[in-house]
Amino acid sequence: MIKIANAPCSWGALEFDLEEKTQEIGFEQVLDEIKETGYMGTELGDWGYMPTKPQALRAAIEQRGLDLLGAFVPVALANGHNHQTGTENALKTAKLMHDAGYKKAVIVLADDNGTVPERVKNAGRITPEMGLNDTQWNVYARGAETIARAVKQAYGMRTVFHHHCGGYIETPEEIDKLLSLTDPELLGLCLDTGHYAFGGGNPVTALKKYEGRIWHVHFKDFAPEIAKASQAAKGDYFDAIKRGVFCELGKGSVDFKRIVKLLKERKYADWIVVEQDILPGMGEPKKCAGSNREFIKSLGL
Repeated sequence: MIKIANAPCSWGALEFDLEEKTQEIGFEQVLDEIKETGYMGTELGDWGYMPTKPQALRAAIEQRGLDLLGAFVPVALANGHNHQTGTENALKTAKLMHDAGYKKAVIVLADDNGTVPERVKNAGRITPEMGLNDTQWNVYARGAETIARAVKQAYGMRTVFHHHCGGYIETPEEIDKLLSLTDPELLGLCLDTGHYAFGGGNPVTALKKYEGRIWHVHFKDFAPEIAKASQAAKGDYFDAIKRGVFCELGKGSVDFKRIVKLLKERKYADWIVVEQDILPGMGEPKKCAGSNREFIKSLGL
């Protein structure tokens, strides 16, 4: 059975260190509105956004009849000096979810997106010259595997890698490279439809290509005309978000009807997480969450 969740980033609770952080909506309201708009679960959000004590976290999730299915863990993997701290952070996050009773939750590992100026500036138009060199690739892949192995050994939990604009693994070619360098039994893929489209690919193609590695799915739409307007104005990744590049589901270029058909054909029986990334203080998150849930219902989910 495919289950539908939403995540705090759809309410502007992002992992980035932004001035707008002061405008973040509290986790209690976010959980209430996730429930009220018809979703079954949530991701954890940035460390410290929700309670960091297992009993308190369990109570907050359970009293709303929701499930907790994963947590985003950013690590600047291209630098080997970050691997130990990254592993510690992943284990800390996995322990919280495990001890709160969510033992099937996944670690959603990603680059420390937004910290490399060239990648932030050129999101959606990355060239090979902006990528990792051979040494960095090996370091990156080793770090991802180290974290995934540590989480699996300590808590029996799976790790998926989340490709992401504004970080080092954005384009289809970069995703190919990382997956080719890592153990398919150890590291899965979180396919994010919006980031894949923004990074220059077709999510339908990705779903066919990586079906054995896709253990977690994020539904996000992408508005190419907004990306073009941002690029024309020399805007960076955050400018594109501010303009609404990740629009409501069904209003962008992602072919969700075909994606749902493929997921069903492949007997995908896990979570789909709606993510409509916005900056803190933007838009009407609850209204968008409701519209996105109705759109997914129209696809038979």
